[in-house]
Amino acid sequence: MDKYYITTAIAYTSRKPHIGNTYEIVLTDAIARFKRLIGKDVFFLTGTDEHGQKIEDCAKGSGITPKEYVDGVAGEIKKIWDLMNTSYDKFIRTTDDYHEEAVKKIFKKLYDKGDIYKDKYEGLYCVPCESFFTETQVTDGLCPDCGRPVTKTSEEAYFFKMSKYQDALMKHIEENPDFIQPESRKKEMVNNFLKPGLQDLCVSRSSFKWGVPVPFDEDHVIYVWIDALSNYITALGYSVDEKGDLYSKYWPADVHIIGKDILRFHTIYWPIILMALGEPLPKQIFGHPWLLSGGDKMSKSKGNVLYADDLVRHFGVDAIRYYLLREMPFAQDGTITLETIIARYNADLANTLGNLVNRTVAMVNKYFGGSIDNPGATGDFDDELKSFAIDTVKEVNSKMDELKVADSIECIMNLARRSNKYIDETMPWALAKDEASHDRLKTVLCNLIESIRFIGVLITPFMPDTGAAILEQIKAVNTDYASLDSFNCVSVSVGEATPLFARLDEKKKLEEVENDLFKPAEEPAPEQESGKPEITIDDFAAMELKVGLVLESKPVEGAKKLLVSQIKIGNEVRQIVSGIAQYYKSEELVGKKVVVVTNLKPVKLRGVLSEGMILCASDDNGLCVVSPEKDIPEGAEVR
Repeated sequence: MDKYYITTAIAYTSRKPHIGNTYEIVLTDAIARFKRLIGKDVFFLTGTDEHGQKIEDCAKGSGITPKEYVDGVAGEIKKIWDLMNTSYDKFIRTTDDYHEEAVKKIFKKLYDKGDIYKDKYEGLYCVPCESFFTETQVTDGLCPDCGRPVTKTSEEAYFFKMSKYQDALMKHIEENPDFIQPESRKKEMVNNFLKPGLQDLCVSRSSFKWGVPVPFDEDHVIYVWIDALSNYITALGYSVDEKGDLYSKYWPADVHIIGKDILRFHTIYWPIILMALGEPLPKQIFGHPWLLSGGDKMSKSKGNVLYADDLVRHFGVDAIRYYLLREMPFAQDGTITLETIIARYNADLANTLGNLVNRTVAMVNKYFGGSIDNPGATGDFDDELKSFAIDTVKEVNSKMDELKVADSIECIMNLARRSNKYIDETMPWALAKDEASHDRLKTVLCNLIESIRFIGVLITPFMPDTGAAILEQIKAVNTDYASLDSFNCVSVSVGEATPLFARLDEKKKLEEVENDLFKPAEEPAPEQESGKPEITIDDFAAMELKVGLVLESKPVEGAKKLLVSQIKIGNEVRQIVSGIAQYYKSEELVGKKVVVVTNLKPVKLRGVLSEGMILCASDDNGLCVVSPEKDIPEGAEVR
């Protein structure tokens, strides 16, 4: 049996993953499931990246240790991966003991070879991206990748000699044209990074402690790229002096599935690290596009974040899997909105697929009590349907070889459309009225059940529960991929016709979901004459108050009293809507330090997401924002 090793990028444990992050695990799972379906021995790896300054800062802000912090977020990530019915074989964490020990040995080997040396770094650093930049790469003090502020950094560090392997990597890319996919991503890496020449890479930090210590210099921790990227081999048992059975069996990886934003690290840094270790390079690196929220990149500061568990609660796992996989093109960004989810659900899942299965099974039950022997009463349109089904198998296989998952799903849905058309062409309800046509009716229904069997088998990697439900309703005996070599239904025995996807009332469903996900703030109860009730210190401690810096502010369209502000709180930027437009012009707030309630449940005000509250003091003359007396850093806790 041919082996197939596939990986996701490991998710960073700074926050709960949104639906855009979740797309990658679902995409990878669909590919892994399809490869298993066609008979490959698949090993599917995912996991979490858990070290770095951002994690250390997040943990400090939460008043817990970094390990406690990453344990919580890693658990939440794993929970979502499981919710989405993903079939990974291993979930690695970069805090796993075996991984940390292997990383130390990798670093030591590269140092002993002379590929790593000690020097001093001076430049600009972005904490969220964990990346260094030169002055020319930065505009207005903001990170070119994420747009957040960078800080001037000067510290002693270890560096990796990237330039030493540049020519070898360029040669490998030229000799292996499918190494980086899609083609546009390859051109970007070659033209923007390799041809201009590689700079040596900073591979240690000494300004924070949350990381794998450099084995011979404990003032330094091993920087993210050697630590995180090595997971693809340490998960298989690689440890420099001992490689393990899984490594011998599955490495090199058949494909790394990653987001286009981390392409440079996987197509340049990672291959060069492997070259330096003397290990084979992965066969392919696929940089998938982003899932945008209504045309914008998803971010909390923009108020356009959707989460998998929320969407699954309203639409079900398979419907969200289908949307993610169907709506993402091969090379261009996809988009997600509640409106388009509902539209796709109704058009494809309810009307096309669900309707086909439901009415076919219902007709077999209605006309023949749930069982038919095929008398072979052939007629018009039969050969067209059979050829379409056989060709669909070939097309899906071809598209999946190219990782064109959305195209593969469209091929399957086209078979469902062709089957619905076959119903219209053959008119089973008319055949049922004529006793002399009953043999023809039996053959027509057998052809439909066989076509549905093809659909059920093919769609299972993408919608596992739906595929299983389809095959159960038609009581399919042959459910393996090899059985799709021929279209031949001898007999049929079906179960009860149970709707797969009930059509949604678009307006009602949209209102229901929006009310759940973006519930408006309740009006405060009027104060009693005696004032507000007493509270305990525990009541007060339940509020999280922090100092924030207003980066920008502007009026909310159509709301005279509201300003929407982007406020930097430690290492994150929050969007907060405040009813203070009568007392402050937006430009007056920019640059001001304010006190913010940061653990208030997010709400939408006039359609704009607000992720906290600015504290204000008021009297008969108006109000003013509460600001710290001294210039205290943003993110500082207010007690």
